[in-house]
Amino acid sequence: MIVVYHQNNKVKEVIREGQNLDFSAKKISDVLIEMALANPDEFLIWCIFDLKPHLNLSAFSGVFHHKKIMATYNPFKNSLLCDAIGYVEETPFIKINKKVSYPTWQMSSCVGGIHASVLLELRKSISAGDNFEYFLHSIAKLAMNNGLLCSSEPLLLNDVFNQEVNKKASLFVLFRFVKQHYKTRWIFLLFLNLFLYERKVAVLPLIFSLFYSNRKLDKKELNLIEVQSSKKIQEEETVDVIIPTIGRKDFLYDILKDFSVQTHLPKKIVIVEQNPNLESISELDYLQNESWPFEIKHIFTHQAGACNARNLALAETKQEWVFMADDDIRIKESFLKEAFAQLNKFGLDEITFGCYDSAYDFSKKYHSNMQWEAFGSGCSIVKRQCLENLKYRKGFEFGYGEDTDFGMQLRNKGVDIMYFPEPEILHLKAPIGGFRTKPVLEWQNDKIQPKPSPTVMLYKILHFSKEQIDGYRTVLFFKFYKLQPIKNPIQYFSYFKKQWKQSLYWANQLKNKI
Repeated sequence: MIVVYHQNNKVKEVIREGQNLDFSAKKISDVLIEMALANPDEFLIWCIFDLKPHLNLSAFSGVFHHKKIMATYNPFKNSLLCDAIGYVEETPFIKINKKVSYPTWQMSSCVGGIHASVLLELRKSISAGDNFEYFLHSIAKLAMNNGLLCSSEPLLLNDVFNQEVNKKASLFVLFRFVKQHYKTRWIFLLFLNLFLYERKVAVLPLIFSLFYSNRKLDKKELNLIEVQSSKKIQEEETVDVIIPTIGRKDFLYDILKDFSVQTHLPKKIVIVEQNPNLESISELDYLQNESWPFEIKHIFTHQAGACNARNLALAETKQEWVFMADDDIRIKESFLKEAFAQLNKFGLDEITFGCYDSAYDFSKKYHSNMQWEAFGSGCSIVKRQCLENLKYRKGFEFGYGEDTDFGMQLRNKGVDIMYFPEPEILHLKAPIGGFRTKPVLEWQNDKIQPKPSPTVMLYKILHFSKEQIDGYRTVLFFKFYKLQPIKNPIQYFSYFKKQWKQSLYWANQLKNKI
């Protein structure tokens, strides 16, 4: 491990195992590249010189447990990009929880690290320039979807400061970053949102950004870098499976048969069968009539709802891992064995696997392992310890967003949500199932229907920044205009505001159910 200490954009010293190393470059990024060329199998660490006494070197082996990890930490409130970046991106990577290890492409020059081999590959596509922090942001933003795991990591320092510094984020840097890392239309939406919500007229930053070209990364650039985590994440590889089901007897039987022939058998499968008909009884006779190579815990309830069913199932799990499955999926015999191989190889506490139907366009599938902005409640394996004290929120029942909200709960516990394309899950998308009786939504008889759906709004107000919510509002305004009958823009704007207000009202009502 090589540590580069810098102050005021100048490198002060480079240390390896207590010994000072010579360097010829002047810029921080150039010194890192110089060290990477000379030491291609080392982790490169950077740290502001004033933070040297707070550097938690004993934690670094646990943080950087394989080569494709980039972690930084900003102990101050100020950052390179101002909060207005939220107008552009609706992902969990914007509003960072600094109390835990949290996935984000917003990197810091205060303290951080990257493996030399990764830096050497990425520098082929990404120019370092004069702004070191911009260089770090660019690396993470482009490589995050191609297998580089990027995070804000408080363990890098012994103390968390979270103090103000006299450094104001530049709109010129913000517009440049958006132009270089997003589609061009976003700089115009950013300009509009700054005017609408902050009354700022950023004409010059917009114009100057037009002189920069979009940055792209070769998707295969990091493929040759081998990964093998030094982190021990499991003891016995035991797993319980949870499956909520309703009206899908035959489909459930098929997936149970798939589990019964696994080369790595689950210990227990928890099935929560729902039927809102108060006179009904269980239709899953094969649970008792056939012999299964694992324990089956069968819960029958008249209360419909996926959130309630999953909470009941999670309460019955006891093994080291939990596979959260749907009742209309199919898996190959080696699925669980391959899944545990991936968990061990990358040192992970969670993986959401590729889950597609057979007719899905192959070209649209994700083909790289990556930190994911969503979460799949029917295709994920999670360490049970990470699920303690977590529940699916009742406010999302019969609506949209319970999966993504549960993923956010995991992130805020320090659990990274990973997507892996392999081993793949086949999703049959069964035509039956769902709600046998259509739920009566509290707002469905309102004269003015809420827009967006109150459960979507609930997710936004729980987890998004103000800027992200406002940016989403602008995009929704334009998208919905094409789909609704009011074509007079002034009348539509007035009606849209009423719908938005109605959505906020119901979202706050649902929030009370959590």
